[in-house]
Amino acid sequence: MEINQMQIERNDSGVFFSANLKFELPSLVEDALHKGIPMFFVAEIEVLRDRWYWSDKAVASQARYMRLAYQPLTRRWRLNVGPSAMGNSGLGVVLNQNFESLADALANIQRFSRWRIADATDVDFDGKTHAEFSFRLDVSQLPRPFQIGAMGQSDWSLSGSRNLRLSPDAAK
Repeated sequence: MEINQMQIERNDSGVFFSANLKFELPSLVEDALHKGIPMFFVAEIEVLRDRWYWSDKAVASQARYMRLAYQPLTRRWRLNVGPSAMGNSGLGVVLNQNFESLADALANIQRFSRWRIADATDVDFDGKTHAEFSFRLDVSQLPRPFQIGAMGQSDWSLSGSRNLRLSPDAAK
C-alpha cells in the first residue's frame, strides 16, 4: 500500500488531513465482497508531541470506520463511513453512499480530503509535533468463520502507515 500526497494544514477552523492511498484488494477479499460479505476498513490518525522524558504526548486522534458491501439485488456498492465501529446493533450515525462499480467505491475509500482532525489551537506546527496515519482492513469485524480463516493468511492482510513531521511552513 502506498500513501501519497499526505499533508496536514491548519487554518482558523481547525487542522485538516489530506492524503491519497493506492492499493489493490487481495483476490480473496474481492471474491468475498462479490458474494455479499461486507468488508471493514479503519483509518486512524494521531497527532503526537515529542517529549524527551517519556513517550510522546497524544495531542489529538481521530478514526474513520468504513464498511463496503455489495448489494446483489440492486447490483450497487454501498459505502458507510462513520466515526465509530459499526456493530450488529446498527450503524449509528454514518454517511451512506452508493456506487455503480467497485472501482468507484474504492476510489472514495482511497481519498481523504480535508478530514478535520483537531481544533486549530490544539496542534503546534513547531517541528516538535508529528502525525501518525494508519489504514487497514479490519478483519475483527468480519463474520466469525472469516475471522478464523483469515488468521495468518497474507491474502487477508491490507495495511499501511506513514508519519509526517508538522513544520511551521505547513501551517499555512
